[in-house]
Amino acid sequence: MAEAADGVDAADGARPTVLTVVGARPQFIKAAPVSRALAAGGYDEVLVHTGQHYDDGLSGVFFDELDIPRPDYHLGVGSGSHGEQTGRMLSALGERIAAVDPEFVVVYGDTNSTLAGGIAASKLDTTLVHVEAGLRSGRREMPEEVNRLMTDHAADVLLAPTERAMESLAREGLSERAHRTGDVSADAVRWARERAPAVADVFADLGVDDPPAAGEFVLATVHRPRNTDDGARLRAIVKTLTDSPLPVVFPAHPRTTAALEEHGLLEALEESESVILVEPVGYLGFVRLMSAADRVLTDSGGVQKETFLLGTPCVTLREETEWPETVEAGWNVLVGADPEAMAAGLTGEVPEAPADSPSPYGDGDAASEIVEVLDGVRS
Repeated sequence: MAEAADGVDAADGARPTVLTVVGARPQFIKAAPVSRALAAGGYDEVLVHTGQHYDDGLSGVFFDELDIPRPDYHLGVGSGSHGEQTGRMLSALGERIAAVDPEFVVVYGDTNSTLAGGIAASKLDTTLVHVEAGLRSGRREMPEEVNRLMTDHAADVLLAPTERAMESLAREGLSERAHRTGDVSADAVRWARERAPAVADVFADLGVDDPPAAGEFVLATVHRPRNTDDGARLRAIVKTLTDSPLPVVFPAHPRTTAALEEHGLLEALEESESVILVEPVGYLGFVRLMSAADRVLTDSGGVQKETFLLGTPCVTLREETEWPETVEAGWNVLVGADPEAMAAGLTGEVPEAPADSPSPYGDGDAASEIVEVLDGVRS
């Protein structure tokens, strides 16, 4: 049963209404700077949380620490197969969009929440806006790739984070709807980097100094089904972590913990002297960990980009990336689950900091650019 705040169905009338769909941790982070910019720009926002990530450590606490209001609606969809989850979201979001009757529906990224929000909005009299449009990994077997493609082709306004994303949209005949705004992750990282040291104390519980000495630990995240559902890949990743010459801080997603247990690998991590297995960490604490780590081992798309923005080398447990700019800069290496490549990524020489040149992801003002695009669409 969806929970609703009182009075949000009726639009103010004097101010345009934006309905924002979020459902997973990366979307909460990306939506935060845009929510602040929308409020400053004279828009009313109705925030709808699908409940795709239903653990409070992955959702609820983020709204508090990101300094944005809790959602107006929580649909409580929870887990399930891709089709099952997306179908439940689609039905509930369609009802909510029809009731609110917003001028814009904004979706973020590439999750099932993104696709459901995109389909629901495209069936109704509203303008669908896709933030982080134009990203392509080239792997159609990935659910995220299908979600990106379908949402982009349904959207009325495509907000691309990079020039390469603009080129992808042009190849697909979508240039007329596309605007390059920069990446809202750059806005979020800039805000969090300034705020985190004062409010996020994550080091004491890990047994490292605050601030930690350079090169004291590796930060790891693993959550993609390609790695968690394949026992051989997950076993190779676990061995890399337990063999690491540096301590590994490993905030484990609940889905990852379940997969580790299913494949008989959880005990090896719990008993390892190299691995510090912890609960999921809030965004501000996670930014502090990424900033302080010697390097980051991950299969997350967002973390690849955030480490680049923070100047921390990244070792990516995938064979492809939506963020090729990080690889081209020498700041990210794709190793898949190959044992030798993973070991080399963890022990190889740390690259020099990128040259002082404009970031491919913009200067941290993407949220303001997004509001300007919406203003232009309305005029």
